[in-house]
Parts: sequence; structure tokens; C-alpha cells
Amino acid sequence: MKLRKIISLEYLIAFLVSIFFYWHFEFSFLYFVLFLLLPDISMVGYIVNTKVGALFYNIGHSLVLPAILLIIGFVTVSTPLLMASIIWLAHIFLDRALGYGLKYDEAFTKTHLQQIA
Repeated sequence: MKLRKIISLEYLIAFLVSIFFYWHFEFSFLYFVLFLLLPDISMVGYIVNTKVGALFYNIGHSLVLPAILLIIGFVTVSTPLLMASIIWLAHIFLDRALGYGLKYDEAFTKTHLQQIA
């Protein structure tokens, strides 16, 4: 099995795990469906140019911010933060499972996942 397929499978499993935790906390699946694609608003930077677009996209699709929100949500027992962070992580995992990675400045289609053989 190719390394890329293994990585896609890992991200698919992470996506399913995020759905499990969302279900476990008994959050509304209507919100999940409504907000799953919300992080793609970060593509608006591509209106300016590819450098700004890649920066905005990568901020919206990096695991760092939703992971920090997840920790804060657990510590403060904040339902909205937990919901938002799980949905955000699920979005990133789904994108990566489909082969959409973090972007390089050169072009929207050039991603870090393409560098993996």
C-alpha cells in the first residue's frame, strides 16, 4: 500500500473518531452539517494573491488552533468551544483524507501532501 493511501486512511479514521466524539457529547448533528465546511472561508485570501491565500488557508487548516480550542473547551467545560473545535478538526481530517493539504505560496493546487510519495 502506498504511503499516501495510508496517510489518507489515517485521516479518514481521525475524521470518524471526531464524529464519534461529537456524537458522544450528544451535540446537534444539524450544527455539524451546517458548520463542517465553514473553515473553507479561509480561502478568501486567494482573492488577493496566492501568498495571502496560502497564509489564510493554512491558518484555517492547521491543527494547532482547533486543538488549542479543544483543550480550552475541556478545561472550561464550554460546550460551544468543544462543538466548534471538534467540527473544525473533523473538517481538517476530512480535507486531508481527500488529499487536500496545507498550501504552498506558488499555487492553490500545490500542497504538502503532494510531497509524500
